[in-house]
Formats: sequence, C-alpha cells, structure tokens
Amino acid sequence: MSDKIKITTEAGGKVEAHAPIIVSASRSTDIPAFYAQWFINRLKAGYVVWYSPFNQQPMYVSFQKTKVVVFWSKNPKPLIPYLKELDDRGIHYYFQFTLNDYEKEGFESKVPPLNERIETFKALSVRIGKEKLIWRFDPLIITPQLLPRDLLKKVWKVGNQLKGYTEKLVFSFVDVNAYRKVQNNLVRETSLYTRENVGTAELNDEQITEVIKGLVKIRERWQSEGWNLSLATCAEQIDLKQYDIEHNRCIDGEWMKRIFPEDKDLVYYLNFGKMPEKNSLFPAEANHISLCPEKLKDKGQRKICGCLISKDIGMYNTCPHLCIYCYANTSKEAVKKNTSL
Repeated sequence: MSDKIKITTEAGGKVEAHAPIIVSASRSTDIPAFYAQWFINRLKAGYVVWYSPFNQQPMYVSFQKTKVVVFWSKNPKPLIPYLKELDDRGIHYYFQFTLNDYEKEGFESKVPPLNERIETFKALSVRIGKEKLIWRFDPLIITPQLLPRDLLKKVWKVGNQLKGYTEKLVFSFVDVNAYRKVQNNLVRETSLYTRENVGTAELNDEQITEVIKGLVKIRERWQSEGWNLSLATCAEQIDLKQYDIEHNRCIDGEWMKRIFPEDKDLVYYLNFGKMPEKNSLFPAEANHISLCPEKLKDKGQRKICGCLISKDIGMYNTCPHLCIYCYANTSKEAVKKNTSL
C-alpha cells in the first residue's frame, strides 16, 4: 500500500512518485555495505529513482511518508555512522544481518573475515538494541565435504559469539534447481559442482530433518544458558510448528509493533492498512477492525513469502559481495558493468 504523490526532482521537474510507509534496503543488493553514502544522500534529497529489472523503466520512490527502513546486509559497518541521520528524521529501522561461516568453502569470498563481521554484529546490537538486529544463517548449503553436521557446527560456533546480541535466528535452505543463474555460478565459480551434480547443493528431506533437529538441540542448549533465541524459516514451505519454529516475516508488522510501540501512527498503519486521519471524528479503531497480516502481504514476493508490503530500492547485479549462491547477481561481469569495480 503505497500512496502516489507529486515531488520536485533535483533538476526542478515535477514527477509522480510512490511514497511507501516501509522501505526495503535491500533484498537485491547490499546497500549498507556498499551504498551507505548513496543511501544517505538520497534520503537527504527526499527520493530515489528505482529501475524495474523487467523493463528498465524508472520509478520515483519518495521518503516523504517513510516510517520504517528494513536493512539487509552481510556487512552493515559502513552504514553505522549514518544511523543518526535516520534517528534525527524519526525514521525507524531494523536489520536483517546475514552472518554465515563459509570461509573455508569460499562461497562468500568478498565479505569481511568472520571475526570482523561478528564484531560488527555486536557493535550494531549495542548501538540499536538486540531486538532490532536479526541474525540470518542463510542459506544452508552443502557440498561433498560440508555435511549437515558440519553446518550445525558452524551455527554453534557463530552463535556462541552472539549470545545476548540478538533474539532471533532465521535460516533457509539453498534453492539451486529454481534458479539457473545460481546453478551457473556454482559450476563456474567452484570446483565442487558440475552441471550434472549441481543439484546436490540442496539438502534432501533426510538432511533437512537432521539440520532441523540439530538446530532445536542447539537452541535448547542456549536456552539452558539463558539465551532465549527463537528460530524461524525464511520462505520455506515446510511446516515446523512441532519444533516451535515459525514461518518468518522478514518485513514483519507484528515485530514492528513490538519494537516501535511508541509510534502510534505506525502502529495504526500496521493494524488498519492506512495512516490515521488526524481530524476524523470516527477513527477506524472505534470499529475494532484490525487487519490480519495476510491483508498487507507483499504480493510482489514469492507466494510462500510472508513479508509485509514494502518498496525495495535495490537493483540486481550491483552487489560486489559476489556470493556464488546469490540469485540477485547474474555474473561477475554483470556486476562489474554496473559498479565499475
């Protein structure tokens, strides 16, 4: 649900722009890691120009009505010095911080060293609060040498250093067969897979069960040590309620209501799907009608995605992390063309 307004561009022209309440920055590229200064410059300008990946048509996106920015990153360190700019503008934010350990496998060869990323996670948690920082170990991927038990050891190792710095761990299982570009990257950029066996990067049902049960045991251990960490899956069809593992909403209205309860206008929007009418004599809450999350579901995402509607301002083929399992990059060459790295 995004209103359309008229804005004045930096060139002085009048254009129509979308004015979303929630901005995603971004599923398509790591804005905090590589485009922090750009993001703040565009925030100060009041708008960003986004180009459709399907037809390359421009769309103007205004920050005029933005209440929340959801950041996605593997290295948000460059953005931390700029967070005060959002604070001063009264714009809320929280982070989806993907913190994997694939150093040995080389799946994420361009991200900072693991220890450095862990320190960034801790520093950011102290700066903004653990409830605004969600840990993602995502995706879970295997090789002939990296088995489910090895993945669990990696989660255990990283998690032991994040105790008390977050409240939620979100995970998903790699999708290879659904994305030709992922298959191409796995075959081209590693010696672990061939065109014939690239599908084995995905976990089978038995392996998924092994990982799930292992994560539950790890959670129980952490809970016994006083860390009440919840588990959730991202865009996975499998029902894990029996393990007390929920389907995550990465852009989550209920989560926002919990961590930003003082913003009554935002809470109203999350309850009723529109901003309050300040001068109305008959406010909607008088009817006690609230929307279920499905009513605000982002229909632009996959069917099994539970995210609330937002506007993503990132672009494909612009993330220099070059993670080999990433669906948002077609190739190294495509990224270099767009980023001149």
